[in-house]
Amino acid sequence: MLRHLIKRLQKVKANSIKAKSSTHLKRLLVPPQAKNKAVSSAAEEIERKKLRQMATYEKEARKQGYELVAGIDEAGRGPLAGPVVAAACILPTRFSILGIDDSKKLTPEKRAQLFQKITSHPQVIYGVGIVSVEVIDEINILQATIQAMLNAVNCLKNQPHLLLVDGLQLPHASIPCQKIIGGDALSLCIAAASIIAKETRDRLMIELDRQWPQYGFAIHKGYGTPKHVEALTEFGPCPLHRKSFAPVKSLLKA
Repeated sequence: MLRHLIKRLQKVKANSIKAKSSTHLKRLLVPPQAKNKAVSSAAEEIERKKLRQMATYEKEARKQGYELVAGIDEAGRGPLAGPVVAAACILPTRFSILGIDDSKKLTPEKRAQLFQKITSHPQVIYGVGIVSVEVIDEINILQATIQAMLNAVNCLKNQPHLLLVDGLQLPHASIPCQKIIGGDALSLCIAAASIIAKETRDRLMIELDRQWPQYGFAIHKGYGTPKHVEALTEFGPCPLHRKSFAPVKSLLKA
């Protein structure tokens, strides 16, 4: 009796080992393409979930009767040189370009790809406002940023019913406005606007680098990097530099 029971246990164990081996073998035999596809699908689902979360502000606004919601953001408040650029962007209700995020979190390559996808989308409405260095020095960077944002809104072919603005109120806007701190990472239309503004300004600074190559604008886009400050000290300010910003201001006084 005992011998019979031992044989049965050995048989069950052997079958269990075979089953495990079979499962392991099946896993090993899964083609790499299938594995990659599964990983890609999982990543896409994560991105789609993120897009849905970022569209919360827009959905709530539409529930309150604001059909066209424009996100607004700027690029270039902090640099020592170059204009400040703002963008306003209205996205369609069903919008699913994956990867949209705060422009500062994206690589230049990814940002350029998303810029192309967003601006070429037939249902996306966007406008860009640019305020020059001269105006920045005349009215200060905050007022110049607000002016660039208002200019961007005025460039929209359809007037929005609500403005979602990253970090600022627009006191002279004739349209209801909601300030969202860190909005470029929280609102889908603000994130899209941040990509448009940043990419537009970067391309502009690359063009301007051809006129003043000694400063390296194509690399640092006018921000106060050590290399930029070094060039500024060596060559002095050019017309693209903001005279109201230190260290440009101090160099002009020297």
